[in-house]
Amino acid sequence: MMKVMGINVLILGIILSISSCATAPTRPLAPGEVRLLKMDVPLEGDTKRGLPFMVSIHFEAEGRPEIKRACFYMSGDGPYCFKITNVKYGHPGIIEVEIRPNQFGSYLLKGYVLYLRDGKTQLSNQVTTLIHIIP
Repeated sequence: MMKVMGINVLILGIILSISSCATAPTRPLAPGEVRLLKMDVPLEGDTKRGLPFMVSIHFEAEGRPEIKRACFYMSGDGPYCFKITNVKYGHPGIIEVEIRPNQFGSYLLKGYVLYLRDGKTQLSNQVTTLIHIIP
């Protein structure tokens, strides 16, 4: 049972690696635009149900747009939006956001950010990763 589960997780990870590359457009950024590149989450064992943990979202931007919130789907459930903890502009930049999962298990975590561009709220592209929440 554990061997089959491990193989399924490996296959899902490979699919996510391929699909996450495909979600980031490669065209040049417009002024004030944000493009998410990837998302990092803690390793299994460091993410427990009901306890907050930090998600790091790598991005590139034209200028320094104001990033307002990060929103996530957990295997299609959501979106759940959270306040940004910290933004580090650079190449790439990093958005840090603390989330608190309410259930345990393995989930496909899909995230995007809301940011201001020309005074209007915009949605970024989405990035995806696999996350394991323990009880």
